[in-house]
Amino acid sequence: MHRPLAPGVYVPTVCFFDPVTEDLDTATIGAHAVRLAKAGVTGLTTQGSNGEAVHLTHSERQTVTSTTRSALIEAGFAHLPILVGCGAQSVRETIQLCREAQAAGGDYALILPPSYYAPLFAPSSASVIEFYTTVANQSPIPIVIYNYPGAVSGMDLSSDIIIQLSAHSNIVGVKLTCGNTGKLNRIAAATKPAKQQSLNTQPPFLVLGGSADFTLQSILGGGHGILAGLANIAPKACIEIIRLYREGKVVEAQNMQEIVARGDWAAIQGGIVSTKAGMESWLGYGGYARSPLPRPTTAETLKWKEGFRELVTLEKSL
Repeated sequence: MHRPLAPGVYVPTVCFFDPVTEDLDTATIGAHAVRLAKAGVTGLTTQGSNGEAVHLTHSERQTVTSTTRSALIEAGFAHLPILVGCGAQSVRETIQLCREAQAAGGDYALILPPSYYAPLFAPSSASVIEFYTTVANQSPIPIVIYNYPGAVSGMDLSSDIIIQLSAHSNIVGVKLTCGNTGKLNRIAAATKPAKQQSLNTQPPFLVLGGSADFTLQSILGGGHGILAGLANIAPKACIEIIRLYREGKVVEAQNMQEIVARGDWAAIQGGIVSTKAGMESWLGYGGYARSPLPRPTTAETLKWKEGFRELVTLEKSL
């Protein structure tokens, strides 16, 4: 089944573990995916930063993706696309992860640039361009570039590089967690189709903001939506911002964006630790991250709960 990447809200799903053994909690993984689908999100991502990909073995990665796909199919959401984090330090392993992602039910590969040996790379980002081109030539599923400087030793792909890579037929989008809305605007403008498309149609090159705290700014800049971890907690609020803007209710969208941005600050400050703590406090599930990430103290748990309170109140009203 072909599952297009339509504009909208995509969620990098949290990975869940048994609190004692730290084994995968597949029941919660599946239930969470269905909850997000019922909320109306456009697609899901497994093995993103929020999915603790760096804490998983190859087989566990496949289990998470296959569990997510099976749960969606069983719940009547077979049409939802799944992006799978497939970044690795070598071309060889990255291609292997892309193949495993497809076998597990993934539709697209979300790929960070390699960074460990970045000081040895060829100048003018030639090594990065070669990396993405080689992977795209051999990957069985289309690629979405993942620009997240904080995860790759500060490497920040320029709009020129991303626009150049967008010409490849198997590179179909970008997630910009760099927060640079000017870059987003340049990429969206350079890759937009000659004729205006339906909002439900996959654009030639999908441009997504990487954080919920600039959802409205991403849409205003010509982007097609967001791929944001906060949507694990408040998917409806993220969706509503985009809906309000598209209906011309800009002031209402701005007001909602303010609440989402304040809630996202708790997620940004504490990362996956605070996100899981917020989910546990407000949704009744979430658990803890895998070791060696710390478990929050009682005081920290209360802090994160309060940090998400306003956002969760909004989410429950929608």
